[in-house]
Amino acid sequence: MYVADSRASTPTASVEGTARPATAGRYRSTIAPTVLALGTVSLVTDVSSEMVTAILPLYLVTGLGLSPLGFGLLDGVYNGFSAVVRLVGGHLADRGGGRHKWVAGAGYALSALCKPLLLVAHTLTPIGLILATDRTGKGLRTAPRDALISLSSTPESRGRAFGVHRAMDTAGALLGPLAAFLILRATVDGYDAVFTVSFCVAVLGVLVLVLFVPGGRSGTSVPGERSRTAAVEARPTLRAALGLLSDRGLRRVTVCALLLGLATVSDSFVYLLLQRRLDVPDGWFPLLPLGTAAAFLLLAVPLGRLADRWGRWRVFLAGHGALLLAYALLLTSWHGTGLPYAVLALHGTFYAATDGVLMAVASDSVPEALRSSGLALVQTGQAGARFACSLAFGAAWTLWGDRTALLVSTAALAVCAAYALTFRPSRETAV
Repeated sequence: MYVADSRASTPTASVEGTARPATAGRYRSTIAPTVLALGTVSLVTDVSSEMVTAILPLYLVTGLGLSPLGFGLLDGVYNGFSAVVRLVGGHLADRGGGRHKWVAGAGYALSALCKPLLLVAHTLTPIGLILATDRTGKGLRTAPRDALISLSSTPESRGRAFGVHRAMDTAGALLGPLAAFLILRATVDGYDAVFTVSFCVAVLGVLVLVLFVPGGRSGTSVPGERSRTAAVEARPTLRAALGLLSDRGLRRVTVCALLLGLATVSDSFVYLLLQRRLDVPDGWFPLLPLGTAAAFLLLAVPLGRLADRWGRWRVFLAGHGALLLAYALLLTSWHGTGLPYAVLALHGTFYAATDGVLMAVASDSVPEALRSSGLALVQTGQAGARFACSLAFGAAWTLWGDRTALLVSTAALAVCAAYALTFRPSRETAV
């Protein structure tokens, strides 16, 4: 059952995301129970996934001896392979008319099953296949989950709703590396222990989804969206989903996400760069993601609310400005103790200002019946671009060194961000 507060007059919202209630002071948004339930699922699941993500760069590069190019290939698979199945997951959820929960659940379960397989994989090919399967699960679940969040929220509160979900999700991302750190210090076969505990936690996340996330569809829609939904077929087709790109606002958002993704260096490479710059001991490496997660956790809700009031597109682009500052700090000669804190704080600010905010921006241009498919289009462009960036950055690091590779990426991000300013969504959309 989708939960939406429709007690107020129909609001007006722009694609940019500056939502203004028709009658000030008469509308008060609340966070829907569905959003809180999904946040709990994401929190538990992220504890599992981030346990693995935190040790994966060290495990592959130090433990298995992969080159930066080989790691770039696997990291690209890990972060970008889901692009090929996001559209499938989004379409299946929309076509079923109420399958968002079950398509998302299948994705969570598939990712959980991959965790114990890492115990027996020790070469590039099987590890690559396992990571690809894990990301297939992520691809299946992401768009249906975000569609549930969007459909459970009113237009003027979507930024806040996504901020609350991302904050809960990031709480798991904060606990995951910490758990991995403690397990590595407490056990002899640390990596195997991390993979085993990660699997158990992932199973718990699937159980929470099945038991506590509403699975049916009541037909309740956000005020003003029913008219747009009626124009879409009762059983949406792939042609209808792809036809969403004919909408100028959604097309602009998708192009921006793709361009900026092409110049966004993978998190794992950022942590490896910090480790090499500061000679961080291997045992402390899993703690680096905690800085990013802490900033994300603290800022996700405030920046989500700011996006609803000030403009979602402005906040989204400002987040990329924070990322540029982080890259610039890594390129300086500064080796002080404040460097990792500054870089990781800016890195977390980037995610808090862009991750959920981008989905809130895209939601304004997508009708309810195709919400999952529309969000999947944006996510696919972004994930595919980041896959390409991981491959390119790994190759550049191997050929030219880490500093030159980061310098090229920083210049590319600056150019793409400047170009994105010309794509700024501004069309008014009644939702």
